[in-house]
Parts: sequence; C-alpha cells; structure tokens
Amino acid sequence: MDYAKEIEDLVNLILKEGASDLHLSTGRQPIIRSAGNLIPLMKKPVLTENDMKGFSDIFLSPANKELLEIERDVDFSYNLTHARFRGNVYYRQGVLSIALRLIPKMIRTLQELNLPPILETFTRKPQGFFLVVGPIGQGKTTTLATMVEMINQTRTEHILTIEDPIEYIFESKKSIIDQREVRLDTPNFHNALTAMFREDIDVAMVGEMRDTTTIATAVTAAETGHLILSTLHTNNAAQTVDRIIDSFPSSQQDQIRVQLSGSLTGIFSQRLIPRISGGLIPAYELLINNNAVSNLIRERRTHELNTVIETSSQEGMIDMNRSLAELVRAGEITVESAYRNTLNPKTLERVI
Repeated sequence: MDYAKEIEDLVNLILKEGASDLHLSTGRQPIIRSAGNLIPLMKKPVLTENDMKGFSDIFLSPANKELLEIERDVDFSYNLTHARFRGNVYYRQGVLSIALRLIPKMIRTLQELNLPPILETFTRKPQGFFLVVGPIGQGKTTTLATMVEMINQTRTEHILTIEDPIEYIFESKKSIIDQREVRLDTPNFHNALTAMFREDIDVAMVGEMRDTTTIATAVTAAETGHLILSTLHTNNAAQTVDRIIDSFPSSQQDQIRVQLSGSLTGIFSQRLIPRISGGLIPAYELLINNNAVSNLIRERRTHELNTVIETSSQEGMIDMNRSLAELVRAGEITVESAYRNTLNPKTLERVI
C-alpha cells in the first residue's frame, strides 16, 4: 500500500463528508466521526499491523517514535496542503492505533461558530484568567483560537501559544504571535509559562491546564499583567473552580482561592450538539467574575455559582439550560438532545 496516497485519499473523504475525526487501528476498517457518529468505511480493507506501522512512520518524527516506544502513546500534528490534523498514536493490547482530529485551516469567527458575541469582551481585557471548559471533543480549542485571532486582528500585543501539539497555525497581523510546541520547543507547559516572564509576553494561550504547577503559574501570570486563556476538561463553571482549588494541597487552597477570586475573568463551558438540519451546534454556559462570584469563590461557596449564573442574565451571564431551551425553541436541536446534555434536568424542564 502507498501509505502517503492512502492518507491523502482518507483526508479527502473526511473533508467531503464534513467529518471531524479519523480512527485507524489494527484489525479494523478505517472509521470516521461525522456529526458525532462513528461510521466504518466499509469499502476500505481491514488494516493490518504492517499498515499501522506504515501510517505511523509517516505521522511520527524520529523523536516521537522513540517516545512512543517508551510511553506507549504520543501526540503529534500532521500537515497537508489542504488540511491539518492533531493526532495520537497509541498501543492497545500490543497493537497500534491512531486517532486523528481535523483542524480547519481557516480560523472561524464567533458568528460562524454560533458562539455568543459577548466572548469578544474577554479578548479586550488587559489581564486576567479566562477558561474554556467542557468534555473532550467539544470545540474548546477552536473557541480559544477564534479569541486569539480576534486579539491578533485588533490589538498590538505579543501573543504566546503553548500547545501539545500545535493545532491552529496563526499568521501575525497587528500582534506578534509565537507558537511553542511541548517537547519540540519546550519540555512542558510549566517551563514555557515560566519563561514567558522573560519574553515580554502580553497574552498567553495555554493548550491545557494539566498539573498544579501549570495552574499556579498561569494564575500568577494573570495577576501580574498578563491575559491568560486556557482549557480544562470539566463540565461547568462551579466544577471548574472546585477542580482548580482541589488540585492543590490543603495548605495552599486558601491562597489559590484568593488568587483565583481576583484574577479570574470568566469561565465558558460548551457542548457540541447534533443539529436537526445536520452538523453540530454549540450550547453554552458563561460565568462572568463580579463581586458576588469573587466572594463565593473566596468564601468556599462555589456550589452557589450555578444560582448566580441563572439569575444574572442581565449582566451577560448565560445559563446552559436556557441555552439548550433556546436551541429547542429555534428548531435547531431535539428535546431529547437537550436532556442528554443538561446537568440539571429538573431546571431544564422548567425553562424548555
């Protein structure tokens, strides 16, 4: 098999079908994910161990091949003329598998992504800590890329992105943008964040808050005149605040509460939901840090954040259940989809 040509053929199929992911694995036919559904490519042959070795040889650099043998999985990015992918090669029961996520070449606008215009206000902040949260595969990186591009087009700033691997490729416009990839340009997120204090950085986009040291450095950077944008795999704003604080030893939790209550600007949670007309559309929640929110974080009353969001729409906050209900009323999603994506069915029942 000509593996480079086969990858090209599979990529063209993904683009044609509007799919988001490609799965390659020993003993299976290639599988794509379209509108949230996994679809086997029945006309393609079942992949062998040799096929998977051929694919991984194309995707992985020599350094990543070595890391794969040590760690048994490795992240990578892969670039073609008309498409870019984020990927992971991993072993399952001793055989290779590969998962690829399509990264669109063009960075879309908030309007094109069906996201609320109020997110633009967070790109104008001179400093602070803004998080986009949600489960894996819900468009968090795409939302952050859109926000970074808005800064790039409107402000003269020095922007740093720290990613594993680099996903969207930015072209410097009004801003200078430097993109650093973990393992290629820096050992880890924490080192790159620490180094930014000596690199005259104004804005940093951190691909993921993976550990306590990275979170601590990000919060400190947000306190000291930097705008920090990042992601967490959490379900909503209240859970996000708890996750951050609980990641620290008990002796440090009071300090991080105070720091977070002052540096946090907002938390945006999103879900991509199958659209009745085809494709996916986001539902979302937005917490904006104000005096009430800051006090609740500092006073260990994060369980009350949901109530603040529900009752503060006049300040721009957005409740997930109301977002779901609006999509149902607009004929964009089914009632069943709304209930599958709510964390509070009883509240949804009242507003739908």
